[in-house]
Amino acid sequence: MSEATISMDNFDEEVLQSPLPMLIDFWAPWCGPCRMIAPLIADIAAEYEGRLKVGKVNVDEEDELATRHGITSIPCLVVYKDGKIAGKHIGAAPKHAVEALFKDML
Repeated sequence: MSEATISMDNFDEEVLQSPLPMLIDFWAPWCGPCRMIAPLIADIAAEYEGRLKVGKVNVDEEDELATRHGITSIPCLVVYKDGKIAGKHIGAAPKHAVEALFKDML
């Protein structure tokens, strides 16, 4: 499973109505740390397929969505469960730290 592209248009359906917990990566193409963790996010999407949804929000293209989430620094990882924010991490992180955001929700 690849990461879903999340936008204002599909946010409610993809995130708020998801039966699975969802990890969202707020990122931008010019962000070095964002590019650094991109392979890690892709690995998590593949490893947890069927148990966790993974999405990406390009903050340059979805500034309203980023503002709504109070994103001031990227990368920012936000975990949703049952339509509510259940975890958040700002900055690049190793795999075990990213997994710690959602593992107890699976």
